[in-house]
Amino acid sequence: MCTQTRAAALMANVPRADIDPSGVFKYVLIRVHSREEGDDSEIDIVRGYGWAEFHADIYDKVSEELEKGGHLDCECIGGGRIKHDPQDKKIHVYGYSIGFGRANHAVTTEILKAQYSDYEVTWDNEGY
Repeated sequence: MCTQTRAAALMANVPRADIDPSGVFKYVLIRVHSREEGDDSEIDIVRGYGWAEFHADIYDKVSEELEKGGHLDCECIGGGRIKHDPQDKKIHVYGYSIGFGRANHAVTTEILKAQYSDYEVTWDNEGY
């Protein structure tokens, strides 16, 4: 019989991407992993919001929510910016975070493509 850890069950319900519906805003790429012994499961998630003055604002809010209960741990693996144009169905990922460094935009775009399959999702390393 196969049993799933509490952390793996929690991660299965974490949306892989959550970004503002439109505009240009900061984003972070966060690695969520289990804190349970013997469970090395992990997922990468994208969070991007216009309300954030700093990339750390997003990470602090998201990690606090996910780490409640003690089953999950979060690590910010970089940041950048997202330009989301829902009218033209385009998302462009670029730039970097001064505090966290540049996220792997290729990973970010793959996560976004899964959620926005009818969009053109692109990236480059230009810009701030």
